[in-house]
Amino acid sequence: MSEYICPHCKKPTYDDENTLCLYCGEALPRRIGAMGRIKNLRPSIIIAIIVTLVLLCFIVAALKIQ
Repeated sequence: MSEYICPHCKKPTYDDENTLCLYCGEALPRRIGAMGRIKNLRPSIIIAIIVTLVLLCFIVAALKIQ
């Protein structure tokens, strides 16, 4: 089990899946799961990923038409 230190109250939390501090209730700076990783990305990276996916879909659709 790993120890996480709350940046607000500086008390340790030993629960790996906990997203809130047990003592002060503030959010712990962790990314859990795919949505947590996406939520913490910079907006420019998210826009670049969306544009790339749209272009790939357009290319695939154009190749299927021919």
